[in-house]
Amino acid sequence: MFKVHPVPPGRLPALLRAMPKTELHIHIEGSLEPELIFALAQRNGIALPYASVEELRQAYAFTNLQSFLDIYYAGASVLIHEQDFYDMAWAYLTRAAADHVVHAEIFFDPQTHTARGVAMETVVHGLHRACVDAKAKLGVSAALILCFLRHLSEQDAFETLEQALPLRDKFIGVGLDSGEVGNPPEKFARVFARCRALGLHLVAHAGEEGPPAYVWAALDVLKVERIDHGVQSAKDPALMARLAHDRIALTVCPLSNLKLCVFPTLAAHNLGALLDAGLVATVNSDDPAYFGGYLNENFTQTFAATHLGTQQAYALARNSIDASFAPDADKQAWLHRLHEVFESFVEHDY
Repeated sequence: MFKVHPVPPGRLPALLRAMPKTELHIHIEGSLEPELIFALAQRNGIALPYASVEELRQAYAFTNLQSFLDIYYAGASVLIHEQDFYDMAWAYLTRAAADHVVHAEIFFDPQTHTARGVAMETVVHGLHRACVDAKAKLGVSAALILCFLRHLSEQDAFETLEQALPLRDKFIGVGLDSGEVGNPPEKFARVFARCRALGLHLVAHAGEEGPPAYVWAALDVLKVERIDHGVQSAKDPALMARLAHDRIALTVCPLSNLKLCVFPTLAAHNLGALLDAGLVATVNSDDPAYFGGYLNENFTQTFAATHLGTQQAYALARNSIDASFAPDADKQAWLHRLHEVFESFVEHDY
């Protein structure tokens, strides 16, 4: 068992930035920065309803999930060609490498693009090519998770799955995202059963704005391996006990929760309480271009606001590695690096 020695509070932000970690909840379309949106719009001859990058940024004032999704889908309209998807993913992966992300499991929403006439192959090939290059050029491992849009029908999800199956070797799992309230996990029971039979990893957004009952359904009906968000689980003690006992990871996104008014302030976030309850909580950036920060910003801002310390930093980084779908040999190598970083900070301070 690795013994975590505390580092002085003043050194904690540097430790948070330096420690290797994985990112398990990143929507690649949500990493599309306004500058790239405008560049792609110009490249593809698309007119935007905003006069400038700054005007677009000012529109990022969200009151709930739906107000965000409206502008999110508008931004994605500039993605037309394979190179557009590559450029978007490469921009994220470059930032991830700078944040010492060793592995990213990247969500993508094909229905957002196929509904506009963009071929599934265009989307997947562009994203996958960036993942391959990230491993070779950045040393960052990356894999794709195809997400179904829950505000659409299960039949639409089935059709999307069938379109994607010829590209099965280029994604590792499926997820469920978009507007949560009014779209319970049970709506997608059959398509998740089909994906499970195909050997795909299963995750789902639940318990962000939706109730604890949605988390139960994601676990018991969809049989997911991880819960994306899951912060509303704290309202149900029996659910908290289940999550802790079964070691079901939660991919928590603090700055997203703040931006979408899930919590009134970062100081009020329940990340520390989730860890104290023995849950496998992780920190992630969700849609960083829209929510004010990539992975290290989520760590440093949340720790500053909640006064979490070295022990929680180690737990969150270790949880992220343990909860990933990466090969065990990779996980062991990353854990070794994690221990080296923590030991180097202790040696520096003592």
